[in-house]
Amino acid sequence: MIDESVKINGISLYEISIPMRLPFQISSGTCYTRKSLIVELREGNISGYGETAPFEAPFYSSETVEIARIVLKRYILPMIFEKSFSSIEEFDEFLKNRVRGHPFARCGVENAYWDLVAKKNEIPLKRLIEKKMIDFGVKKEFLQSNEYVESGAALGIPEDGEIDTLLAQVEESLKEGYRRIKIKIRPGWEIKPLREVRKMVGKDFPLWTDANSSFKLEQWKIFKNMDEMNCLFHEQPLHPEALLDLKELGKRIKTSICLDESLTSSRLAKVIIELGVSKIWNIKLQRVGGLIEAIRIYKVATDNGIKLWGGTMPESGLGARFLISLASFKGFEFPTDVSASEKWYGKGNDLVENTVNDGKLHVPDEPGVSFDLSSERLNRMGKKIWEKPN
Repeated sequence: MIDESVKINGISLYEISIPMRLPFQISSGTCYTRKSLIVELREGNISGYGETAPFEAPFYSSETVEIARIVLKRYILPMIFEKSFSSIEEFDEFLKNRVRGHPFARCGVENAYWDLVAKKNEIPLKRLIEKKMIDFGVKKEFLQSNEYVESGAALGIPEDGEIDTLLAQVEESLKEGYRRIKIKIRPGWEIKPLREVRKMVGKDFPLWTDANSSFKLEQWKIFKNMDEMNCLFHEQPLHPEALLDLKELGKRIKTSICLDESLTSSRLAKVIIELGVSKIWNIKLQRVGGLIEAIRIYKVATDNGIKLWGGTMPESGLGARFLISLASFKGFEFPTDVSASEKWYGKGNDLVENTVNDGKLHVPDEPGVSFDLSSERLNRMGKKIWEKPN
């Protein structure tokens, strides 16, 4: 019997800063440093950790690190201190009923609760996720999971704007054994770089694009011209709210459309199915507000023949482990965006180290996800900015 109850009698909030090994540029902005917030929830001598990981500027979402810091310090963390909760659902509903929006801020706190419950019960996070899927009525076949997930490389737009720079990164990723290549695109940086990457990886290697909403439907012929490159799909080519335009684009081209920024909740997932917008979805825990909402989306998807894969911001290795555990389940059909810590931040520079061997990431079987997080590394990479009790 798994006990999901927690009495939160201690909280700490840390702000960390990890330089990116290479600048990570998407269509709307560039990330040079992974700044994020680490939430620690305590019950007695047991701690659970979660990560809140928006970008520093609002080019991906309206949330930023600064905004999330304010929301956590002023509202969320004080309201849960010294409160008792009987289940993960009760904790999640408590947050949602008192904080409108702010999924990144909620995700860090919610994930910390999951980590704490898993440690308290001395079980891997994957086991706790499976239990919650059963509670939600996920079909038995989609309760199956693997001991590893396949890892794909997500490559940003080179800061120097040179295709040769991108190709060098592709070559490096192939040598490292990654099972898929994703390249970021934007207007003016699409057909030519994609064509050159396809030549390098071969006609059948899994390849797709990610536009981060930077195109309009009127530019659909660009995607029509990319049909010849045999991509698995194009990820979020149009504005997140342009659901009907996304559906129309899907009719005009051969390559499938995948939703990222458009998919923010299980409620919206049902609308997307009703409208027939897309049959491929990317689940990001940060974007949807945490694991429990991601599992609700997982049920909607697996009940309706939707193909899934797991995306990252990227978070640090700590935040990534929550997704690794979820993405190990059968409903996730495409390689995840989680890469080795070394690929994002350089060797030995992550909060916790995730490694890729032969294109695979091991799913943790230790209790929780923060089993190897040291206070020394946490304090070296950041600082404590809030605590209860003082």
